Amino acid sequence: MISKDKLKQTLIEQREAILQKPLGIERTILKLIEKKSKLPHVVVLTGLRRSGKSTLLRQLMKKQYDDKDFYYVSFEDERLFNFKAEDFNIIYETLVELFGEQKTFFIDEIQNITNFESFVRRFYDMEFKFFITGSSAKLLSKEIGTKLTGRHVDVIVKPFSFEEFLVFKNFKLDKQTIFKTNTRVELKKHFANYLISGGMPEYVQYEDSEILTRVYEDIVIKDIVARYRVDNVKELKELYQYLITTVSQRFSYNSLRKFIRINSANTIKKYIDYLEETYFISQINKFDYSLKKQIINDKKIYVVDNGFIPRISLKFTKDDGWLLENAVFIELKNYGDVFYYSEKFECDFIVAENKKVKEAVQVCWNLTQTNKERELNGLLEAMNQFKLKSGLILTHDQEEEIDVDTKKIIVKPVWKWLLESTKPKSIE
Repeated sequence: MISKDKLKQTLIEQREAILQKPLGIERTILKLIEKKSKLPHVVVLTGLRRSGKSTLLRQLMKKQYDDKDFYYVSFEDERLFNFKAEDFNIIYETLVELFGEQKTFFIDEIQNITNFESFVRRFYDMEFKFFITGSSAKLLSKEIGTKLTGRHVDVIVKPFSFEEFLVFKNFKLDKQTIFKTNTRVELKKHFANYLISGGMPEYVQYEDSEILTRVYEDIVIKDIVARYRVDNVKELKELYQYLITTVSQRFSYNSLRKFIRINSANTIKKYIDYLEETYFISQINKFDYSLKKQIINDKKIYVVDNGFIPRISLKFTKDDGWLLENAVFIELKNYGDVFYYSEKFECDFIVAENKKVKEAVQVCWNLTQTNKERELNGLLEAMNQFKLKSGLILTHDQEEEIDVDTKKIIVKPVWKWLLESTKPKSIE
């Protein structure tokens, strides 16, 4: 148990550190958080490690509290690793001694404390306001759900969008940008960088690949191996590396046994679920109206940020098409439930909102005479299946409209589409 003096030192240093943290660029999602913060509910910021949750807390401290009248605790600090839920009273008493009586808590990485939800519920009932962060979807939803049902709102924090990336790079974006030759050229250069580098804030700032490697290693070792007591770390890493090398390709848990030295399909599924719980990957199903068939059909995986893919995968050939498809998926996930479609032909993505398919999307680097028929057939089959009047083919840098009977197919560069669809619907 940490001594009272050491605890005071820790809490003072943590507060000083968070207040000295740069505000950074204002994230698009901040408006949504501010809107939800007006509710009495606990505001839970979840998302990948180092994706900007603490910076968002910092921005809220400044904008809503003028850097005062709140408590801040970070349980990412190793000095507090041995704290238990029953020790929260000691922390609270120490905070009152140091900073007087306040009614708002900002708490980072709260999932590191077992049974934290009991403390939050007790103080919530006394009308305290909470902003908390965590990096595990399952842990937060399971523990908060038991004691705080109906009393919390969740916001998923992601790496920079392309628009936020441009803001960070001090690129001025306005309605004329894409029509001016010089700014259009510069914009496309930034997109080429974003496609490979991704939008993890620290990496965008420092461009040191060790940052991304360290985030990934922390996810595997701290969030998965340590938490779930995984014995065979080598097999686990081999599975993850294979998945990231084959981003966007179809697989089944049984088929992976041919490539990975893990004999149990159930173990493979469990390991993949662990990685998904950290927000690092997303699995998508083949669309089917039958939930049972969705579960048993082949799946695909995509990575939360493009920057990780070249640094973890084993691919030696240059193939930016898979990065383009991954970038499209990341954006589409803001708009609803994403599936792939496959019958006679295949369509990369269909997007459903409120259980109704709204959009069909095909992704290819270049639309050529060689692949045009295949890409159109897959898209048109999905459009006919779901009675869609228009479809979308996203490319590296092509733009046109194709009419097929009564259907309209829009071909558009991904960089342009990303800037047209920067607001998740939940923010509008």
